[in-house]
Amino acid sequence: MLLCGGVTAIARSGAIVGVEARPVRVEAHVANGLPGMHIVGLPEASVRESQARVKAAMANTGYSFPQRRTIVNLAPADLRKGGTGFDLAIAVALVAANTGEDLPSLRRWSLVGELGLDGRIRSVAGALPQAIGARLAGLEGIVLAQDDARAAAAIEGIRVVAASRLDDVVEFLRGGRNLPDAVAPALAEAASDTGVDLADVRGQGPARRALEVAAAGGHATLLVGPPGGGKTMLARRLPTILPPMSFEERIEASVIWSVGHPAAIRRGLLGARPFRAPHHTASDVGLVGGGSPPRPGEVSLAHAGVLFLDELPEFRRSALEALRQPLEDGFVSLVRASGRVVFQSRVTLVAAMNPCPCGMAGSPGERCGCTQEATRRYRSRVSGPLLDRIDLHIGVPAVPVRDLGGATAEPSANVRRRVEAARERQRMRLCGVRFLGRAIESNAEIPTHLLDSHCAIGPAARRRLDAAAEAGSISARSWERIRKVARTVADLAGAEEIGPEHVDEAVAYRWMDRTAGREA
Repeated sequence: MLLCGGVTAIARSGAIVGVEARPVRVEAHVANGLPGMHIVGLPEASVRESQARVKAAMANTGYSFPQRRTIVNLAPADLRKGGTGFDLAIAVALVAANTGEDLPSLRRWSLVGELGLDGRIRSVAGALPQAIGARLAGLEGIVLAQDDARAAAAIEGIRVVAASRLDDVVEFLRGGRNLPDAVAPALAEAASDTGVDLADVRGQGPARRALEVAAAGGHATLLVGPPGGGKTMLARRLPTILPPMSFEERIEASVIWSVGHPAAIRRGLLGARPFRAPHHTASDVGLVGGGSPPRPGEVSLAHAGVLFLDELPEFRRSALEALRQPLEDGFVSLVRASGRVVFQSRVTLVAAMNPCPCGMAGSPGERCGCTQEATRRYRSRVSGPLLDRIDLHIGVPAVPVRDLGGATAEPSANVRRRVEAARERQRMRLCGVRFLGRAIESNAEIPTHLLDSHCAIGPAARRRLDAAAEAGSISARSWERIRKVARTVADLAGAEEIGPEHVDEAVAYRWMDRTAGREA
């Protein structure tokens, strides 16, 4: 494009904002004047440093860096740009502007990649959202590094090609060379490949049953028991009884990982459900996301999988309170001066804690030295509102050593079949139901205003639930969650209506509340 006293070339790229890619026009203008390159349009340091990388890459691939006054504008100018993914688009635009050459395809392709000094194209974070952003922008396709293109090829409706060097991309845009279309790997079904199985857990029949209910309905679970009782062992086996990820879940989870941990998806979309177990020293930002630029936290990296919080009372109070929104709504909303960022976080939460500071309260043969006040203070580190958002409170007592050598327990595969059948009943019942802009797929997600239509309860079961409420101080939220759990228990039993026996089991899953004297 000829302008007054110079030549301008325009390439396309994208800026990652949260887990979305916003379209960016890379405008390179070369004109007479003192040699020098200026990058404008709110570039961060990593973008400003691209000048050195681009200059060396162009020299090592046979292209001359402009020896005139050069301005690179990243539009829109009010959107902050970070990362190294603009290198490729800047370099190609400079080649076109410096030679005055019209590259026919330049404006129809998004160019994303970091340049090495030798001209090689390297991987960047956010390849999947970049492909989605290019599709939404109506572009013909996107050029990515070979490692990034493999996963991005799973995005439908956009052509994804893999490139290894800068000169390959320039020749491709000139029409003189073809670049291979990336091929997504086969989406074989994958459960958990960690080598663990629910059959490893001996004893703990009630806790195993509760884990099955949690998997069937997507219910948050709190395991309470002494050290060595098997709380962590149980939690790590929850992914093995969850249904395989759907294609949509793989895309959603992989997009988040593409930004947070891009190396994990270089070989393709996530196959197994994520299992995240952050240490209790995790910060608020580490747990729910944030920073500058905002990045997903552990609760979002666990999207479509399991978030395990061991030693729950040891987490920072502010970090736990920040979990209340994602547990309730299924997403994290971060509001900054530059705008709002949303990270999906539909997780199955499993938390674990001791019954008292020493952990021995209620254990047969063990003496607890904790005072009642010390136990109260310990449990109060987890707020009531957060506990209300956890559907199942399960006691996990120590297993006698003599029981550890008993018969082999039921394997994960058998339990998973029952869970899948219960989930299928929920999908049929909740088909077409949406809340907060997303489809409802499990009983745990049913909003309050739909309880009567999707968690209908008969007169006998209602009397049993009312009796439980009169015996304690069940909050309105706990009352609603008991109904959802009862619906899941009924689904596992193949029952159309919630019966008294289903309510009884749901009420029994309130161990913490009973021991605290709050609920029946």
